[in-house]
Amino acid sequence: MRDPHPHDALLRLMADGQFHSGQALAASLAVGRSAVWKQVRRLQELYNLRIDAVRGRGYRLRDPIHLLLPERIFGGLSPAIRRSIESFDVVLSTPSTNSLIAGRPPRASNRAHIVFAEHQSAARGRRGRRWVGGLGDNISCSIAWRFELAMSELSSLSLAIGVAVAEALESAGLSGHQLKWPNDVIHDGKKLAGILVEVSGEATGPATAIIGVGINVRVPTHVGTDIDQPWIDVSTVTGGGAVSRDDLAVALVEALVAACKEFADCGLAGFAPRWQRYDALKGRTISVRTSTRSVEGTYVGISASGALLMENESGRSEHLAGEVSVRRVTQQ
Repeated sequence: MRDPHPHDALLRLMADGQFHSGQALAASLAVGRSAVWKQVRRLQELYNLRIDAVRGRGYRLRDPIHLLLPERIFGGLSPAIRRSIESFDVVLSTPSTNSLIAGRPPRASNRAHIVFAEHQSAARGRRGRRWVGGLGDNISCSIAWRFELAMSELSSLSLAIGVAVAEALESAGLSGHQLKWPNDVIHDGKKLAGILVEVSGEATGPATAIIGVGINVRVPTHVGTDIDQPWIDVSTVTGGGAVSRDDLAVALVEALVAACKEFADCGLAGFAPRWQRYDALKGRTISVRTSTRSVEGTYVGISASGALLMENESGRSEHLAGEVSVRRVTQQ
C-alpha cells in the first residue's frame, strides 16, 4: 500500500480513534509539531474527517477507521482465484479506481488487475452520477479483465457482475437485497451497491473491461446527506451488526474473478437464472426513460442478451439502455 503524502501516514497512526500527542506524532513522522497540526488540517479538508484536538491530550479521530488490510484480503482468497490475479493493490485515496486501473490493463486474457481505494475524490456511477463515500466507510474497487471477445459480446457483462456482487453480499451474510436492471443492488428500494462497467478495445476483440464496484458498508450521517438518491448501507441491513470490510472484500474479489471467467466462457447464459433470484422488478409497472423518450409498461424479465423486456398495449419491446423507475399505482 502506497502512502504518497505525509498526511496519509498520519492518518494511519490516528486510525484507532485514540488520542495521540502532537509530540508522539511528530516523532513518528520525523517532522515538527507545527507540521503535524498542518497535516491534521489537511486530513480534515481532504476526507471530511472529524478530528478532536485537546490541549494536553493531542489529536484523535472522533470516528475510528478500520483500513483495509491487503495481505489479509489477498491471503483470504482461494488459490485458484489468486492465480488469476496479475496485480492487487489497496490505495488510500485516488480520484477514481476505474481511472487508476485503466492505465495498467492486463497483458493476458483471464488475468485480473484489482485495486481497492479507501477514498475516491471523483468517483462516478452510471449515467455520470457522482458516487459519494467517506474515507474507510465503504468498499470501492475496480477490476480490469481482458476478454478474447468482441466488444458487442460484452454488452450484458454488467448484469453478470450485478449477480456476482449480489452473491458476494449473500456469502458475507446479507439477505433481502435485490437487483434492479441493469445492475443496481438495492435493499428495501434503496441503493446498497453500484456498478460501472467501461469497455475498450478492438471491435472484433480482444476487449478490456474496467469494472468498478461501490458498496455502502457504513455511511456516517454527515456523509449520507450528500447522496442524491435513496440509499442504505450494510450496517443498516444487518441491524448494526459488525461487518468486516476485509471479509466482504474477499467475498467480492472471489465473486468478480469467478464471474469474469464464467462470462468469458459462457456469456450471460449461466447468470440468467441467478439474476431471476434477485430480480426486483418482477411483474412491476415501470417506466424506462432515455434522453429522447419515456416508455411505460409491465416488466417481464430480461432477454438472452440482457435487454430489459417490457409489455404494453403496443406489444413486447426490448430496451438496452435507460433509467428505470417503478410507476406508482394510484389507489381508487
